[in-house]
Amino acid sequence: MYRPSTAWALAILTYVTGTLAADASANYTEQLLSSGTIKLGAWQDAYDKAVALVATLTTDEKISIAAGGDGGNFTGLHNLDSATNPLTYFYVTTWPAGLAMAMTWDTAAAEGQGQGVGVEFKGKGINMAYGPTLEPLGRSAWGGRTGETYGVDSYQAGIMAGAVVKGMSSAGVVASAKHFILNEQETNRMSTGSGGGMGGGSPPDGAGPGGNSTLTRRQTSTNGTTTGNSTSSDDTGAYTVTISDKAFHETYLWPFYDTVYNGMGGAMCAMNKVNGTYSCESQDLLAKYLKVELGFPGIVHADVSAQKTGINAANAGMDLSSSSYFSNTTLGAGLNNGSFTMDRLDDMAIRNMMGYFHLGQDQGYPAHAGVTDRVDNRGNHSAMAREYAASSIALLKNTDNALPLRNKSSISIFGFHAGPRYVGANTALGVYDGEPSTMQGHMAVVGGSAMGSLSYLTTPLQLFNQRAATDGFMLRWWLNDTSETSFSGMSGSGTELTESTTGVADLSDACVVFLNAWGGEGADRTELTNADQDTLVTTVADVCNNTIVVINTVGPRLVDAWIEHENVTGVLYGGALGQESGNAIDDVLFGAVNPSGRLVHTIAKNESDYNPDTIISETELNLDFSDGNYIDYKYFDYYNVTPRFEYGYGLSYTTFEYSSTAAVESSNLTSGFATGDKSVGGREDLWDIVATVSTSISNTGSVAGAEVAQLYISFPDVAGEPVRQLRGFQKVTIQPGESADVTFSLRRRDLSVWDVVGQEWKVESGEYKLYVGATGRYDFLDEDVSVRQDIIQDIHRLLQANASLLKKENRGDYAKPGDTSRPVVFKNRDLLNQARFWAALWSLGRPRLKAIHQSLTENEDGFPGDLMEPLGMVQEFVWWFMRVPPESRETTVPRIDAQMEGLWAQSRAGGKCCITDRDDAERCYIILYLVLEYS
Repeated sequence: MYRPSTAWALAILTYVTGTLAADASANYTEQLLSSGTIKLGAWQDAYDKAVALVATLTTDEKISIAAGGDGGNFTGLHNLDSATNPLTYFYVTTWPAGLAMAMTWDTAAAEGQGQGVGVEFKGKGINMAYGPTLEPLGRSAWGGRTGETYGVDSYQAGIMAGAVVKGMSSAGVVASAKHFILNEQETNRMSTGSGGGMGGGSPPDGAGPGGNSTLTRRQTSTNGTTTGNSTSSDDTGAYTVTISDKAFHETYLWPFYDTVYNGMGGAMCAMNKVNGTYSCESQDLLAKYLKVELGFPGIVHADVSAQKTGINAANAGMDLSSSSYFSNTTLGAGLNNGSFTMDRLDDMAIRNMMGYFHLGQDQGYPAHAGVTDRVDNRGNHSAMAREYAASSIALLKNTDNALPLRNKSSISIFGFHAGPRYVGANTALGVYDGEPSTMQGHMAVVGGSAMGSLSYLTTPLQLFNQRAATDGFMLRWWLNDTSETSFSGMSGSGTELTESTTGVADLSDACVVFLNAWGGEGADRTELTNADQDTLVTTVADVCNNTIVVINTVGPRLVDAWIEHENVTGVLYGGALGQESGNAIDDVLFGAVNPSGRLVHTIAKNESDYNPDTIISETELNLDFSDGNYIDYKYFDYYNVTPRFEYGYGLSYTTFEYSSTAAVESSNLTSGFATGDKSVGGREDLWDIVATVSTSISNTGSVAGAEVAQLYISFPDVAGEPVRQLRGFQKVTIQPGESADVTFSLRRRDLSVWDVVGQEWKVESGEYKLYVGATGRYDFLDEDVSVRQDIIQDIHRLLQANASLLKKENRGDYAKPGDTSRPVVFKNRDLLNQARFWAALWSLGRPRLKAIHQSLTENEDGFPGDLMEPLGMVQEFVWWFMRVPPESRETTVPRIDAQMEGLWAQSRAGGKCCITDRDDAERCYIILYLVLEYS
């Protein structure tokens, strides 16, 4: 297992302490769309229109737009939660929540849902939807809000949320992803003890598990609290997060690349702090990372209560607020005293218009409708919602083909979750500390702002009654999570109910027990099991030899209290399924739909199997994400902890077989940094397809079914990555006896890691192990992809990224010609054999060398002045190598090596190199730098 070396840790520390402070002014300027830093592509026309309109506005009108009001011919935007449907509105579809959609592992479904949601938002005249929800990603199994997000894996979350954004945008509605960033818990998100109901930090040092130290497992007490926590902060504000730069990029920032690339027009900054600075006031987070690194062209706005100041937030990168913070009193005063600029105000106004023009909202957009106005454009959305909900349900256990249910004469159903709750369906539900972790009624939506609005709700009880009427079986139900009751009139025999669940269950061919785990915005979960529900399962199973358990949950729900009970023959597991929940569950239970959902989190055997450092404290305000990239299955892999059900797991009513896995690399799959233009979604070449992996899948069963093929990658050790990472998935429906070919396309970013020194995405050279299979952990077919090392690929990019290394103060003082009293002091003393460098140059061949020379020449203007001489030396070396004839190479290499050995003789002995010629010093240094960099 990789562990960061001391040298690597020191390099990271040097980066953090040596460069961030100097970046503030650059971040401020580069975030302006007018700076030309970002290549806008498809957004260019919108920018041109916005610039033209803003040029006609007064200062007061620009400030009004930034405060959500009108300005000139521009009408203020109407914005609303959520990614499920327009919150609180009548006559809308309640789609499956994010967790459920993620469990489909189906990008077409995610895009279809996004488009459906967008159509309904547009019909109501709402310009921007607050969704999808990308964070919390799910670092903690106890997180209260993971029911509305897209799984714990950054890759999958990005792909699925990106598809949702694409769908919303296609309908003409701006998608605003949230919560940016590191918003991984509800507890203390605003202040100590807060969750809140509905609702400039810099990247610190560290790489790999545990930052600069080895990841260790902390012991937990029997009541689930953490032992050995660090002391709490005295700060009464929101919690603050510390995280390594590597994990920040590779785990938490990663999925936002996908949403920006797919058309995200809004971003909601979070309530929490990062490195002591509120997210909505961090210029690093909003300007440097979101607007410049990701090339985000749209609006940044705050979560409720997340903004604390006016000028600071505007300078950091917030574009839309209320008149409480953005007004003539604040922004106007800033313009007058110089703490705020007109360039930035113009940029704020422009960004408010970018999505509006980009999606054609200036062309006949519907008028804004009231909450109860009879505006109904649902169309066939109920059928789509039912299809997606059913395809999200995962089959975890199916002993002796207990499912689907067929030819039963007597069925009993148990649990609150089977029937409707006492109020509903459209009653708003907030989540607060101390509330029950289960819902007393059918749980089909999450709590808080992502709840959406239910026009109606189908329940299992309703569907079982309908089936009993048509199929003729005897139906009994017990809508309670406990196994005993004292209600009168509940005793008897035969066809009458007995006074306990055992009497009901004993007379049944099949018993279906319904469980739920509820949560949402406002509070985190206090348990991953429930004693009453688990006792209900075992009580029923003790007397019913065909007990089916159906679980709907907002996050990991443990099952070890009963999963190995011999009479528990089937288990279905899903998220909050929306208005069609009852129909979807019925479709799977009775075989109209073959289950094809897969887990998007690990189900452990015990709560203590999860990383105890992620247990949520009610008092801790300083959160150290020392687990880095090692969350969920990556943590289980690291410690070789066996889960009950692994990430990606799910069974089917049929069987599948894999064969013929093959990988093909493209010609541009070489190591090195990403060097493409900065564009919407990051550097352009990050999205290049550099390899494909194909496999064949056969349906060896008797019924049609959909299989989710999954691709995982193990990186070379030098990359310092988790054991395996998801890098592809595809859902394919196959008829019995038939086969289907599946091809995964790997983007350059899929093979890249974040280089904390170069501050760029980089593909490391070496062997990448590829695993293709169905379950996420076992029984994989494997292939290899080898990435060759391109020794001088993109030298100009390296010089730019490492400008400080090439400055005079890092080389020592140059001696004047003829002056031997002032030796040049080199800080790198360990010199390497040069033959490898020369050989690598020649191995590229003349065409490649010529291309590199041309690239260096064309990019001269992009380098700082003090790098021009080193750049010239590199150009000279490349040109010289192009001209050396092949027959002279054998004699040339030793001659060059001898010259270098002479120049560096004293350096090897004492760390000094006496050179009397400045050009020799430049040449000596640049070659030394390149050799050290690429060796």
